[in-house]
Amino acid sequence: MFVEITAGTQPKEPALLHDLNEPLIEHAEGQLFLTETFKIILEEVLCKGTDVKEKVCEWKEPEELAVLLDLELRDTGEPQGKLLKRVKDVAKYSIKTSHPRFFNQLFAGVDYHSMAGRFLTEALNTNLYTYEIAPVFVLVEAEVLRGMHRLVGWTEGDGIFCPGGSISNMYAMNLARYQLFPEIKSRGLWGLPRLTIFTSAESHYSVKKGAALLGIGTDHVILVKVDDGGRMIPEDLEEKIKLAKSEGSVPFLVSCTSGTTVKGAFDPLDHIANLCEKYMLWMHVDAAWGGSVLFSSKHRHLMKGVDRANSVAWNPHKMLVAGLQCSALLLRDTTNLLKRCHSASATYLFQQDKFYDVNLDTGDKSVQCSRKVDCLKLWLMWKAVGSAGLEARVDKAFIHARYLVEQMKKREDNSHLILKSQIFNFFMEACGTMMVGYQPQENRVNFFRVVAFSPLISQKDMDFFLNEIERLGKNM
Repeated sequence: MFVEITAGTQPKEPALLHDLNEPLIEHAEGQLFLTETFKIILEEVLCKGTDVKEKVCEWKEPEELAVLLDLELRDTGEPQGKLLKRVKDVAKYSIKTSHPRFFNQLFAGVDYHSMAGRFLTEALNTNLYTYEIAPVFVLVEAEVLRGMHRLVGWTEGDGIFCPGGSISNMYAMNLARYQLFPEIKSRGLWGLPRLTIFTSAESHYSVKKGAALLGIGTDHVILVKVDDGGRMIPEDLEEKIKLAKSEGSVPFLVSCTSGTTVKGAFDPLDHIANLCEKYMLWMHVDAAWGGSVLFSSKHRHLMKGVDRANSVAWNPHKMLVAGLQCSALLLRDTTNLLKRCHSASATYLFQQDKFYDVNLDTGDKSVQCSRKVDCLKLWLMWKAVGSAGLEARVDKAFIHARYLVEQMKKREDNSHLILKSQIFNFFMEACGTMMVGYQPQENRVNFFRVVAFSPLISQKDMDFFLNEIERLGKNM
């Protein structure tokens, strides 16, 4: 508490509403509430929420849902019984993303070891910027990053866990620009040439968002053509690099994709690396979705050449089911580029005369100050099942995808159903039996984008998906 002191007067104590010798929060009551909340989580989210006999969602329109939740915040608190009702309602009306028939997003399912790690980090409630307040997690993050580096094919490097793949991609763009023009950190954009970024037409929208945020401009993100499978065409990339240079631009980064958001395409990294080396461009690989294939001896060939990249973005919260959020930026750099680019050397945090190795203080590598602990969930899951278990998880996802395609080919022509995918999506959400996303593709009509990688999925769920679409189609 700060007390205002004016010259010639005594400090005036504020009126107290509570005995300072007693805790403001009643611990016994709070612990009981937490215990009962965990029971609700176990029953409603982790038991019912993963049971195929239960719904994926209890869909409500916004106006009705607002009334059911009683969202208004008031001056006086509510009794514990009513609060527990709130907790149960939140669980009841939320989407059960761990449900085997949640096919809607690039995150799904549940890993209980990872979840235990999430509970633990929330309870410990620390900040991952210095060794003195997060000694365990500084070491855990370093070890997990080393393990991911080895999978990429690097014996050393740098990296950091970021709040999502989009931020990882933006970090890479900022680092690439800083390496080329380090003066930008102090002088800003003044005097810089017109910079150009290259990425495929199927790449994630965060590349354009990053260009806007960093002052590069979305007009200077050049989209490279893709083949029928959605993969970047290296020949078109080289043509566009030459064109940009002839027009006075300075190409500085190529953002490849390993696992595009819609088609799941993997760009030909080796071919692109040849061009990046030829024209001295930073090569970034957005492997937020597909990076986990590096665990698989059967599928890691999809990312052949990734070891030649300067940076890789990888989201284990996707295919590995590490839980939101778990996103890493990996760097081949060993010159402390990450810290040089982002450091502000705040003296109240990063004192240089500490009693331990100050290189363990990682906070100046980040553009954030406060940074959540996102490494423990992956570390605990990796420790529990090993690299072999994570490899099996990736391989199973590919098996389910192939099975679904094979079953679709065996069925009668259902192309007329695709025309109504938006209506189907509404019916499936309203019924709550499953959830699957849809979207258009280029000039084509809407189609279903089925994401099938949760370790809880079985072939029965794949069959259910197709049967349910047919059932709803016949009832329309």
